[in-house]
Amino acid sequence: QTPPIREAFHGLTGGSFGKDTGVLIKAIFKGSPVSVSHGANRRLLVYKHCIPLCESGDLQTEVTSDIIGLLMLETHSLPGHALAALASLYVDAIKLGEMNSGRSLELFPTILTALAATEALAYGKGELSGDEYKKQLINSLCSSRWDPQCVIHLTTMFRDVPLSAEELQFLIEKILRMFLKLDLQEIPPLVYQLLLLSAKGCKKLVLEGIISYFKKQDQLQKEEQRNGESEDVEVQTIPQDQLRHVEGTVILHIVFAIRLDHELGREFLKNLKAAQSDPLCPFSIALLLSVARIQRYEEQVFEFLKGTITKNFKDDQIQHSSKFLQELLPQCNSISNMILDTVKNSVFGWDHVTQGLVQLGFILMDSFGPKAGAFGKVTEGASSTAKTPNQLACRLGGQVLLESFKMHEPIRGEILEQVLNRLVTKTASPVTHFIDLLSSIVMSAPMILLESSSKVIETFDQLSYLPLSTVEGLLKAVQPLLKASMSMKDALILVLRKAMFSSNLDGRKSAVAGFLLLLKNFRILGSLASSQASQAITSSQVQADVHSRYNTAANEAFCLEILSSLRRCLNQQADVRLMLYEGFHDVLRRNSQLASSIMQTLLSQLKRYFEPEQDLLPPLKLESCISAHGDQVFIQEPLAHLLCCTVHCLLWNQNIRSGGNVSNDEDDEDEEGGVQSELHTILESITKCMIKSELEDFELDKCAEFSTSSSVGVKNSIYAVLVMGLNEVLMEYNFITANYSKNHFEDVLELFKRYHKVSEILKERAGKGRPTSSKTSRSLLSLGFISTLLTALFRYNSTQSREESLSVLRSSGDFLRYSVSVALQKIQQLEETGHTDGPEGQSPDKTFCHLCDITSVLMWRYTNVPSTVEDAGKKVKGQSVSLLCLEGLLRVFTTILQRFPTRMSNFLSSLDVSGEGEAEGEGSDLTEQTAFYIRQFQRALMNQLSGGEEGFNSKEAQLLVSILSILSRQHNPSSQQFVQMITWTVKICKETNFEDISLTKGLLSLLFNLHVLYKSPVSLLWEMCQDIHSQLGDIDQDVEVEKQSHFAIISMKTAASTTLLVLSQVGKVLDEVDWLIAKKKGQIGSDRTISGNTQQPLGQQDPIEKAVTIQLGTLLTALHELVQTALPTGPCTDTLMRELSRTYSILTTLTKYYIQLCATQPGQLSARLEKLVKLSGSHLTPQCYCFITYVQVCSGELTAGGPEKLKKKKEDEAVAAKVLRESKAIPNLIFNIEQYEKFLILLSKKSKVNLMQYMKLSTSRDFRINAATLEAALQEQEQQRDEKDNITSGNTFIHLFLYLYFY
Repeated sequence: QTPPIREAFHGLTGGSFGKDTGVLIKAIFKGSPVSVSHGANRRLLVYKHCIPLCESGDLQTEVTSDIIGLLMLETHSLPGHALAALASLYVDAIKLGEMNSGRSLELFPTILTALAATEALAYGKGELSGDEYKKQLINSLCSSRWDPQCVIHLTTMFRDVPLSAEELQFLIEKILRMFLKLDLQEIPPLVYQLLLLSAKGCKKLVLEGIISYFKKQDQLQKEEQRNGESEDVEVQTIPQDQLRHVEGTVILHIVFAIRLDHELGREFLKNLKAAQSDPLCPFSIALLLSVARIQRYEEQVFEFLKGTITKNFKDDQIQHSSKFLQELLPQCNSISNMILDTVKNSVFGWDHVTQGLVQLGFILMDSFGPKAGAFGKVTEGASSTAKTPNQLACRLGGQVLLESFKMHEPIRGEILEQVLNRLVTKTASPVTHFIDLLSSIVMSAPMILLESSSKVIETFDQLSYLPLSTVEGLLKAVQPLLKASMSMKDALILVLRKAMFSSNLDGRKSAVAGFLLLLKNFRILGSLASSQASQAITSSQVQADVHSRYNTAANEAFCLEILSSLRRCLNQQADVRLMLYEGFHDVLRRNSQLASSIMQTLLSQLKRYFEPEQDLLPPLKLESCISAHGDQVFIQEPLAHLLCCTVHCLLWNQNIRSGGNVSNDEDDEDEEGGVQSELHTILESITKCMIKSELEDFELDKCAEFSTSSSVGVKNSIYAVLVMGLNEVLMEYNFITANYSKNHFEDVLELFKRYHKVSEILKERAGKGRPTSSKTSRSLLSLGFISTLLTALFRYNSTQSREESLSVLRSSGDFLRYSVSVALQKIQQLEETGHTDGPEGQSPDKTFCHLCDITSVLMWRYTNVPSTVEDAGKKVKGQSVSLLCLEGLLRVFTTILQRFPTRMSNFLSSLDVSGEGEAEGEGSDLTEQTAFYIRQFQRALMNQLSGGEEGFNSKEAQLLVSILSILSRQHNPSSQQFVQMITWTVKICKETNFEDISLTKGLLSLLFNLHVLYKSPVSLLWEMCQDIHSQLGDIDQDVEVEKQSHFAIISMKTAASTTLLVLSQVGKVLDEVDWLIAKKKGQIGSDRTISGNTQQPLGQQDPIEKAVTIQLGTLLTALHELVQTALPTGPCTDTLMRELSRTYSILTTLTKYYIQLCATQPGQLSARLEKLVKLSGSHLTPQCYCFITYVQVCSGELTAGGPEKLKKKKEDEAVAAKVLRESKAIPNLIFNIEQYEKFLILLSKKSKVNLMQYMKLSTSRDFRINAATLEAALQEQEQQRDEKDNITSGNTFIHLFLYLYFY
């Protein structure tokens, strides 16, 4: 029968009648009943012939489908042996790679289903049930080698096969292993089929496998790229663009699957949250952001990403601050790099990710940006470098938005709109981070922003309602656009003109700020083109017809028009005028052709207050500078600032003209020269008259009232501040124009004496407790002048005549102290705000140069004139100059690290300490430069410590320690210099025995800060605790403590403050231990460990577990010393109680970790853990209960007297009892001890090790009988019986009860 069937099939399929094959099969099946053996065999033969025929691809798709459909209908009627034969046929074909087209695989699930329903089948020499037989087949199939071409077809086929959970897991693991053998283009369809298959189960495994595959591909891609860059060879096994497109398609498949199956979405998020030890990757971040487009997951995804980002930054910060942790764990993977990689990858058509990136960026900036504190003060100042996790997260948000803006055109409008909206709406909180982002966007793509100029113009309309700082930042950010867009510039001018007449003061100030900015940046031809006048933001990237539209004639008319508008401000409030005066010098420096107009404006304004008659005193009309409204007096004209602005503009203009840098028309030169000479005449006249004037001429007297609570006091305060400011400005003017004339320097000193007299009166009145102005007014001296003045006073060596002139100023100690104090004030302002008042105060480069010069002088003065020499035989009021110089150096180093961290090397190189014009350590690296200056300050501190108590200055020693602490941070912890610094600090602490609490705190803080970057400080803490115990004695007075002195700096006087420092460090060590335990618990939770070994026996201790046990063991030993120490009650005992509670809490956490470990990994507990439990149970816990009793005795809870003592000091005891009741320290400690013991019992049961053998029974704290107290009470009772007969037995019982019953 076989040959005719074959011929019939061959005839039908080989000819043109292939569609009649189905008819033939039906006929054969009809004539082959299953009930007879030859009928079943014939049917089997048809199956065996049709399966390869369908797989061959010779038939049309419709014919193949018909055939498979017919075969599927008849499959369930086949006998068991036939089904087994067909199943084996399929398995063999798959093993041999003959199922590449996959057309016939649709039949295989039906065969397997039918096979599973069969009762018994022959298998080897025995029998198996159909279901078991099917399991054997699937096991054989999944264990064999698959042809990569048939993987997708097999995955599709298995969707219809009934599988148990174990079989499904085995199958999915097999498919995931096949990923690496497939061509990249075949991954998306396979992922699609795999996701459909995951409907059966194993969702977590599927998602983990897909993410893991792409994570490895990304790593491979990066390594290839890195190797290619290093070897200048481009070798790519997988093209980057192809990989990114495949990842994008896979992400779409997964998101589509999650939309249909929310269980898959929940499993995805649950898996990511649980996998703490397995960090995110660019692919999983992109997938998360795509999933966030589904509304039900949006909030969860962004909350998870926020938490993960901050956790990553915190972990990184914790690890970087401790050498102990760095040695234990590898460096954290940077999540910021991963997110920025996701942004870069999204350029390959990942439109479904870009929206999520924008959301993430704004969420990070909104959540972690600077916050407004009390009274609108920014709680987290904007420094040049981000340091805290919140600052880093905010910066990351800005980077994400900036990079997304550059790469994706469709979202640019949305990003810009959201940034501008936040500038307008967030008026109550700081928006500096959004202004920085806008500035970066403008700098990176100015032409793109011109396309969205309408959005910027809309924002301009809100300027008069915004805070001044926001307006200034916004206008500086968009300044390059103003030169390229006429409509934007015109719109801004219109808004500013309206704001000039706003009823809101901030609106008018915003108008002044805007106009000044325009004057600085629209320069007129011929203006000085030096580094002084260089624009802060260039518009070189703006390719627009700037010169054709804005020629110099138009610029000049434009600037003069603005100046005329600004002149109106000279009749407005003092704050508005002040802004104008502070901005004129910068305008002149940037746009020198406006000099004539500006000088004329200042001259005419000054003349309004100048008294031209020489004999009239004072030379200025101060009464015109104030105004009154009702019973309130306020300043109307900041005259000192007007004079300051005039002096700076005059001197700068004169300097430029004398240098011949700017050419002008002769008429302009004559006019300008006339204005200059008139101004010089006025200033000289004011100087002479101010020197002649007494306080009474200004209606001031040392007995006058200066309080802010009355109008008279306010008026006097305003006059005093104006007089001081005028004297300062004239001092600067006369010094600069003096040309080292002795007479001029005498004038400077006379002006200073008058300044000093007013200043002393204000200080004296403030010292009497009257409510005067809370903060000292800022000095009007410029930073550049301070630099020049200090150099002349302390380091200038020249001709004899000049030295004689300078000796006039040098002879005044008050003037020297004043000069350094002003420098300190300027440096502090720079540290807090990033800029200083006066000319060039807004320029970081100029400020940096002046800072370098000032530091050189302060350093030279301090190192060459020690304070001991300076103060010898002098009783000087206030601090010495050397001490002020040292304080200035501390401020400078702090400021440089905060504001110019990348220029520290340049800063140290520029310091000229030797006085020979060449900086020390120039040309060497930062480490060597820092080491040089550290040696200088170490030498100074050693001189202090070796000079004995008479020559010791505590304030100076503290300042030196603070400077050493700052400089030592510049050393690499692995460098030799760092080790030397630690060795020196340890030596000082061990040998210094000055009983100075502040110095002790400073030195020990320095030691701890250095030591933690070198190795764990636990052994150091132990030694210090021994010293403290030795100094303060034992809580049991009968116990004599062995005298030990590891550190001479710890004495009876300093022991208490040292205890607080030690406990603070104990807290930090406990934080590290807690962090490590949390890491290990996370690894158990996600079934992973850092070492990758999940089957590690408990006996072989993990390195992290070992380190944790050793740290806790040493800490327990240190705390064992402290709890026996007779500490003074108060902060010391309270802090010790808290740290003991934390210690037991962390011991409980460690115990819970081992309980969790016992459940997953059988084995014996490590010997170290048993020792730790023994140490805590036998040494620490009993002493803790003794310490609690000691604290209660000292607090007055337990008294050891009779009833008479109980009646005495009732109030004191009531207060003490109340404090004790309110304090939770003791109950918390007892609770934590008992919790620890409770979980130890559980661990003992789990591990079959009796850990409780080391624990002593806890003291019962409900009822305690003190034998000595009882005996004293009984004796007193006997005495009272003899003396008094009227004492009842009831009263006696009460007295006894009071002494026997305690909490």
